[in-house]
Amino acid sequence: MKALQGKVAIVTGSWRGIGRATARKLAQAGASVFLVAEGPAGELASARDECRALNPSGRAECGIFDLAQPDAPERMVQSALAALDRIDVLVNNAAIRIRHPFGEYSCAEFDRMVAVNLRAAFLASQAVLPAMRRQGGGRIIHVASQMGIVAYPETLLYGITKAALIFLARGMSVELAKDNIQVNAVSPGPIMTEYNRQRMAENPQLYAERVAVTPIGRFGEPDEIAEAICWLAAGAPAFAQGINLVVDGGYTAH
Repeated sequence: MKALQGKVAIVTGSWRGIGRATARKLAQAGASVFLVAEGPAGELASARDECRALNPSGRAECGIFDLAQPDAPERMVQSALAALDRIDVLVNNAAIRIRHPFGEYSCAEFDRMVAVNLRAAFLASQAVLPAMRRQGGGRIIHVASQMGIVAYPETLLYGITKAALIFLARGMSVELAKDNIQVNAVSPGPIMTEYNRQRMAENPQLYAERVAVTPIGRFGEPDEIAEAICWLAAGAPAFAQGINLVVDGGYTAH
């Protein structure tokens, strides 16, 4: 189904994991995509080429941006417009995770995680508004986390940024619904990204513990989150405003 034929989507953090899977799903749905990451350039270009192969009638471009820099979200949006002429979908997926027990975070770590995980999404969302308003609407999706709903050891700061994204979707939706701009969040549970695959291989007991409390009995796959994001980008009814779509294998249901 080419539900996004003729549309353009920006996906941040798209060189691997959920972001890369999302870019592929959006391309399969007919969208032209602008992939964004801090690096590595080779992996980002490879992800772009995958999207081109999946949607030969569309376009796929990419750009290297350090979203911790205050001006990077605006420059990213302007580059996407210059390359692809319009923006219909913004997926704020880029994130970093620094793990420490509470009491051991440095001010620099706090600032960088908030800058990448939260401020970049906030500023990118503001930056796409003029284009979306000119076009008569658009869809903005923040990739939050199960950890923005329930607390885990050594992830407090990460959870704070993700909880803030959930509220950001709610607040933006209240103000932007009148412009036909639909804003929602997706909160993945345990997903077998490259990051988690390495962690679970190093600590099989941790994997067993996480699976034991997840009703579906396994980790999710990046493609499963990408499908949820694609639904919000293309299939969700306009009445779905400000929701947080939790895709976590049932963990938070009990």
